[in-house]
Amino acid sequence: MKKLIAIDLDGTLLSSNLDISVENITAIQKAQEAGHIVMICSGRAPEDIQKVLINTPLQCPLAGSNGTVVIVDGEKLSEVSIAKESVRTIANVLESNKSPFKLYTNKGIYVQKHFSTRISNVLENDQKLTEHFTEKEIKFMTETPVESETVTLFEEIEEVLQVENIAVQKFFISTFVGKEELTSTLSNQLEDISITTSGPYNIEIMDRSGHKGNGLKVIAEHYQIDIENTVAIGDNFNDVPMLKLAGLSIAMGNGDPTVKEMADQITLTNDQHGVAVAIKKYVLNQS
Repeated sequence: MKKLIAIDLDGTLLSSNLDISVENITAIQKAQEAGHIVMICSGRAPEDIQKVLINTPLQCPLAGSNGTVVIVDGEKLSEVSIAKESVRTIANVLESNKSPFKLYTNKGIYVQKHFSTRISNVLENDQKLTEHFTEKEIKFMTETPVESETVTLFEEIEEVLQVENIAVQKFFISTFVGKEELTSTLSNQLEDISITTSGPYNIEIMDRSGHKGNGLKVIAEHYQIDIENTVAIGDNFNDVPMLKLAGLSIAMGNGDPTVKEMADQITLTNDQHGVAVAIKKYVLNQS
């Protein structure tokens, strides 16, 4: 029976060094050779997902920005965006809190000019925070953003909203303090958004119908695979919609305790090739 396997990236397919192990690559390829469909369902923008995969032999359908954008063979199958007025409201709240944020859009990633500076300031003022991150993670978070074909810097939200035909799929906000308060403020002001998190120090905002469950459903319908024949593997709260929808849900050993409790099965950690172990056991039926 053909299955659809939806795999998260950070904390799941990627190790703590942000690479994909040979073991994971091999297991995915074996699943594909057996006729199964393997998709990447990540909070990262499609452009970022492709940058990760380009260094591997893997070719997979993508559901990026928490499932708000679904791409198969270069064709966009689905896109869910946040209403323009809601984008403006969210951005104004974030600016009043001096929160560093990025926008994932249909025209690439828009990065607030003060993004890395604001993160650096927080880390410098609270040295204990740095103990929670690897050196590579700190470098990634505090690296000065540079404009490119896929990245645009902006200062005011109106600069973004004035771009012709732009659609904002997701806000990514770094939050080291006041996370619950900020989440509550945004939830109380807006009813048309969904708020989730992929780690202890971030918030992710999408339209209320934009989530990984939707991404999984779109790909399943495209390949005519029943939901009961789908498998989802993830580690954090933004994975919950696809874990709840999938026929079989698998949490990573390093996953959040709440996510692990709700999953059907638990595999090894991302540094122990947990994705490969799960695919071999639950898809390829290998011991």
